Amino acid sequence: MKKILIIYYSSTGNTEKMAKLIEEGAKKEEGLVVATKKVEEVKVEELLKADGIIIGSPTYYGSMAAQIKELLDKSVTFHGKLEGKIGAAFSSSANIGGGNETTITDILKALLIHGMLIQGDPEGGHYGVVSIGAPDSRVEAQCRRLGERVAKLVKRTI
Repeated sequence: MKKILIIYYSSTGNTEKMAKLIEEGAKKEEGLVVATKKVEEVKVEELLKADGIIIGSPTYYGSMAAQIKELLDKSVTFHGKLEGKIGAAFSSSANIGGGNETTITDILKALLIHGMLIQGDPEGGHYGVVSIGAPDSRVEAQCRRLGERVAKLVKRTI
């Protein structure tokens, strides 16, 4: 059975709320295992077992949290072994110009270097879902949509 792994770091709880909403969306697709974990609970080897990997981070100085960066740095051990897996990213910050998109694109760049497949979204967050502060109803819907879209894409891959 195909598996989606949602990994996040959250200090205020906002990114964690987003992760759980993305999980809800992904679970709408039958025939998949969906696991959501704090980055501190993830062993880098788990990336090999996932068919889809969604990573979320609060924005720190325009980039991802150190805990997420550390996981991605460790993933270099598996360079080339994540090729063809589905990837996505999401972020939260305190301000509208707080660097959400640069955080998301930094995560996506690492996934692309691994050879992972990333699907943009013509609606809402084109690169990934962004929340300013706590997720509102717009962000909640976009999180669920991201989960659903990744799940459908994972099911389509060989």
